[in-house]
Amino acid sequence: MNLMRWNEAEDGPLNEAAMRKKLQDMGYSVSRYVYPPGTCFSPHTHGVDKIDGVLAGRFRMAMDGGEVVLGAGDMLEVPRGVVHSAEVVGNAPVVSLDAVKY
Repeated sequence: MNLMRWNEAEDGPLNEAAMRKKLQDMGYSVSRYVYPPGTCFSPHTHGVDKIDGVLAGRFRMAMDGGEVVLGAGDMLEVPRGVVHSAEVVGNAPVVSLDAVKY
């Protein structure tokens, strides 16, 4: 799994505009989603390369036999065709930037 973490020294303070710009500069189209506690996505795939970025909350993602809990500033690459699942962890909603490679 390719997990990227926000680096304030390089990227500046973490906020939605800054993460959106970073993802767009990497060649991604970005959409914002808010997932309430209890949200769960069963194993699935996408036909595009994606990055899931978290601005707030905790998001557990499983892929390639591994698992990681994303927190604020974490971004995880999800290659096309790779089976993965996700779920909101805890009682706070997840604010996520869903980036799709164009």
